[in-house]
Amino acid sequence: MADSSPFPADHPLMKKQTKAKPAAKSFITLDIKPWAEDTDMKELEDIVRGITKDGLVWGTSKLVEVGFGIKKLQINLIIEDEKVSVDDLEQEIQDLEDFVQSTDIVAMQKL
Repeated sequence: MADSSPFPADHPLMKKQTKAKPAAKSFITLDIKPWAEDTDMKELEDIVRGITKDGLVWGTSKLVEVGFGIKKLQINLIIEDEKVSVDDLEQEIQDLEDFVQSTDIVAMQKL
């Protein structure tokens, strides 16, 4: 039986409407550990927050006591998974060698 549609198959009205899926996002808590107790943590945080990428939103942060007077920066962020690589972001932070000894992902949750 022939198709009874008045429009050709490639006509825009014949194409199925597809809704755009919302971007997959992740909520991440990241620990950033300094080299020493005399590291300026405010400056470290400012530099970290200065990292900008499409799909990256910095959230709240706090200083957490590690021991021997050293505090680590614990910072929350949301990324769009397709636009921002967590591994690349961690590497970019670790490249701040004058400030950062290491980074760790404390928590990661898909939104």
